[in-house]
Amino acid sequence: MQNIETFNELNLNSSLLKALKEVGYEKPSPIQEKSIPPLLEGQDIIGQAQTGTGKTAAFALPLLNRLDFSLHTTQILVLTPTRELSIQVSEAFQTYARHLENFHVLPVYGGQDIKIQLKNLRRIPQVVVGTPGRVMDHLRRKTLNLASLKAVVLDEADEMLRMGFLEDVDWILGHAPDSKQVALFSATMPAPIRKVAQKHIKNPVEIKIDSGTTTVKAIDQYYWQVSGVHKLDAITRILEAEEYEGILIFVRTRNATVELSEKLEARGHTCAALNGDITQARREKIVEQLKNKKIDIVIATDVAARGLDVKRITHVINFDIPGDVETYVHRIGRTGRAGRKGKAILFVSPRETGMLKSIEKGTRQKIERMQLPGPDAIADLRIGQFKNLIRETISSQNLDFFYDLVRQIQQDESLTIEKLSAVLAYLVQKDRPLRPQFKEIKEENFSKDKSRKKSDKKLDRKSENVQKKKNKEKPSHDAGMDLYRIEVGKDHGATAREIVGAIANEAGIEGRYINNIKIHSDFSVLELPEGMPKEIFQHLKKVRVCHRPLKIHAAKDGDFFESEKKKKKPSKHGRKEGRKGK
Repeated sequence: MQNIETFNELNLNSSLLKALKEVGYEKPSPIQEKSIPPLLEGQDIIGQAQTGTGKTAAFALPLLNRLDFSLHTTQILVLTPTRELSIQVSEAFQTYARHLENFHVLPVYGGQDIKIQLKNLRRIPQVVVGTPGRVMDHLRRKTLNLASLKAVVLDEADEMLRMGFLEDVDWILGHAPDSKQVALFSATMPAPIRKVAQKHIKNPVEIKIDSGTTTVKAIDQYYWQVSGVHKLDAITRILEAEEYEGILIFVRTRNATVELSEKLEARGHTCAALNGDITQARREKIVEQLKNKKIDIVIATDVAARGLDVKRITHVINFDIPGDVETYVHRIGRTGRAGRKGKAILFVSPRETGMLKSIEKGTRQKIERMQLPGPDAIADLRIGQFKNLIRETISSQNLDFFYDLVRQIQQDESLTIEKLSAVLAYLVQKDRPLRPQFKEIKEENFSKDKSRKKSDKKLDRKSENVQKKKNKEKPSHDAGMDLYRIEVGKDHGATAREIVGAIANEAGIEGRYINNIKIHSDFSVLELPEGMPKEIFQHLKKVRVCHRPLKIHAAKDGDFFESEKKKKKPSKHGRKEGRKGK
């Protein structure tokens, strides 16, 4: 197939082309170029491509093109692993279909009031985008009818597999008509996904987009070894020292985008948060502000940054390390465009060195350790900026009034001109001192603590066995993560999939960042990203899994393992008491 230069060559209807022109889409991405033609023809496809390659438009545009508006039925179902992605995909459909009359798309996911979803489902939207659990719920309630379904899309199938949703996906596909068209998109193709594909997909067109794990040569890449408690100080100092036009900062969660944006704004930077809660209109405004130099820094999640292409971005900072090499490549590819130089900075904690090595191996490039600017270097920069400000003011402002004022103050106070100038200079820089007093930020030590190993050897055999037993039950703790206990476990029927699904949907935390889940008989322990906002934490306490509230709280040492009393088989009398207690 010859290269396609414009969307006009893809046989899309005029309403879709008009919408694409309005949002600034010009040339189709490789996944769009290869996916749109077979989907327009009604063929099934298996697309292997990374996040951020334009997958949403690759399936949304051709499926919208094939909608039959004479039918009052749901014709397209898109399954996504998370609430955030459901909303994002739904908004994308709405954007592309803005000139299609009587079009309705509905996102359905856990955590939203089901009454709202039931009301909107009665309108019978042509497109439903949802997480597997909530879609199954509506199918069981018979509030979602798939009888006239034309197409099903499985978006980020590998993430659905990782979160334990693949059985649900298989169940949903089994309740859809055999005549349905299926499009499956995944970054990787492990065996379980292949198995589902073979069962439900007929003669698929297989598309693999080589995202090119080698990064753009125009990007200088650096890392800084730092723990969560020092990240804000480190990024503040970097922003002081770097000469930049626009900066894109990547964080893990939606809440982190807002929190970091507020903290950097308080330090005098012009920022905006970009996350899954942002409406399309607000997103477009933020992008325009970045392009037009109204703001200089955007803090974003991976999902929200999709399709972001602003030539003004000179720096990408990975405030939170990405979960895989491809995400890293995609993130830093936002800079170094149009033949310009770009710079990428990666924050790495001691426990994240494995990911750093994977990135270097995957990109086949060495990432250099950066030197964080010290107080003296920052002072030199501020003094230079102060001198430039004086020069610019002399050349651009009428200072006659201030000459007279200075002479008057000098005479009234009997000051030398040097002393008066020093006082004025002090007042000007008081809120932003020319010689700042920064906290010392020690670079984290990646080597293991040898002295601790020696002391461990001194443990007697009994203590050693107890320690091993505790360590086996206690989840490993990653830097940048906090440990929590929830009051639901095996006895209540809880599974890792249900726990991940509930927390991902309710807290807006991507499944990949819900780690080290250890399920015990009547409780579980897990890790979530540090710095969880108070309102999210309070909300999660009430979230239910297996009809029980999580009652989440910060885990203590005693919460990591069950006591011997609990593990002993209870007596008949003990069982009665247990049931009564419940």
